[in-house]
Amino acid sequence: MKRLEKNVLVRIYFGESDHSKGHPLYEEIVKKARELNLAGATVLHGILGFGADSRMHSSRVLSLSDDLPVIVEIIDSEENIRKIIPFLDENLTEGIVTMEDVQVIKYRRG
Repeated sequence: MKRLEKNVLVRIYFGESDHSKGHPLYEEIVKKARELNLAGATVLHGILGFGADSRMHSSRVLSLSDDLPVIVEIIDSEENIRKIIPFLDENLTEGIVTMEDVQVIKYRRG
């Protein structure tokens, strides 16, 4: 069975060295998304990037970067996505959050 829906994609960009409550921030965001019963969350680990400070972050061995880019993506209804924004306001000290409307095709058995 296939179903087309309008949803919101939120992307949260920050560095892997960012923490919350003594844990990596990406773990805390995913835990919070699960606690809020959001549809799902995916953590993407970047191999190269730079942020507002224009400092390059690279996964190359010689660069020894300890703050590689991380992106957490969550897709759900706008109503559900808005539930995680207060958590991000409290825990994201440096980064960018983008939100965009997306068309989602859900494939389900039965």
